Amino acid sequence: MALGLVGLLTLIVLSLPHQTADRLKLAIGSLFLPLFGLAKTSQQLTRQAGEATTSRSELLKQIEVLRQTNQVLKINANRTDELLRELLLQPEFQKEMGTAELHYLLGKYCAEWERKNKLRDVSVLAAAYRAGVPCYTSSPGDSTIGMNVAGVEVRGSKLRVNPSIDVNESTALVLAAKRGGGRSGVVLWGGGSPKNFMLQTEPQIQEVLRIKEFGQDFFIQVTDARPDTGGLSGATPSEAVSWGKVDPTKLPDAVVCYTDTTIAMPILTHYALAKRKPRKLRRLYDQRDKMMKALTREYFVHNKVKMIDGSDPVLD
Repeated sequence: MALGLVGLLTLIVLSLPHQTADRLKLAIGSLFLPLFGLAKTSQQLTRQAGEATTSRSELLKQIEVLRQTNQVLKINANRTDELLRELLLQPEFQKEMGTAELHYLLGKYCAEWERKNKLRDVSVLAAAYRAGVPCYTSSPGDSTIGMNVAGVEVRGSKLRVNPSIDVNESTALVLAAKRGGGRSGVVLWGGGSPKNFMLQTEPQIQEVLRIKEFGQDFFIQVTDARPDTGGLSGATPSEAVSWGKVDPTKLPDAVVCYTDTTIAMPILTHYALAKRKPRKLRRLYDQRDKMMKALTREYFVHNKVKMIDGSDPVLD
């Protein structure tokens, strides 16, 4: 009989109008509030819940607005893809290249778009193009750009993104910093593939190219990932030492901040701008060829080998 009453009560509640059902459920629930020491009366809670409840018609209006907004975003995304494909078919893209060159060429068009529309600092690639900053991505195929590169290849595009170029160029940048009398460091926002791509430059120097080195001098990471789960995003600097990624003598100075990137990045950026005057641009993008030649020379100094075809390396 008790089960029958519960079932009947359930059917009555379900048949009531939306707002009335909400208020009834809160009123029933309020009978148990004294058990938990809550101070507010059931009448206060019921009234506030009723005021906070959104009507079905209002919800339908909001859903329609979201649907229309989503449709506009889809249209804009399709237009962006079409524009990107047009750029990727231009003559300067019809060759093999790394992601630094790919992003530099795209940044040139972005900078021109900003100029024509009298805008500034809208595009990251445009800013990097103007400053000569090389932008690498660890997974070029895992992106809208990569998908469209693959799409135009079906049509006969000669554009090929070579990840080996990125590995060698990024490694050359680190080695150049060390050989130039300076030090190298990494600032990591989050983790995953980009984190490893940046840190693997030292194992590439030491283990693969067999050039004597000791790891990054500075290590700063902002992450919300815990180390105990075993994922790369939460891996600590001490773990990176075991791979030769970080100089073990610099480990005490390594910094890991457990917070969200969107919180830490603005704070650290503002601090850097406030504490340091603007420096002369190094334009590392323009120095890639010179750094690659230096890396190649040092590789053959440490490894008494010839080219794969048996010829002597050309070290000019």
